Amino acid sequence: MADSPSVIAKIVGALGILAQIVLLPFYLSSGLVAPLWGLILLMVIWTGLLVVAIRLWRTRPFLVPLVPVAALAVWFAVLSAGEAWLGWTP
Repeated sequence: MADSPSVIAKIVGALGILAQIVLLPFYLSSGLVAPLWGLILLMVIWTGLLVVAIRLWRTRPFLVPLVPVAALAVWFAVLSAGEAWLGWTP
């Protein structure tokens, strides 16, 4: 049986999940510039990353804080690409 993560590791993982939840309003407010299909795509991505964070929390909690960093990068990239290539404007 593998050793369970330490209390510190679980706290770090929980903070990573909390950071992912904090990003939710940013993803939701993307509907101000993105069309409905773009908003739905972003919400599917955010939900998928939340699932990844929860799964990582169980096995590798020190990696969980990387998930909201990736989520922020994806959000920025999608909105920038939408503005540059698809004409998304506020």
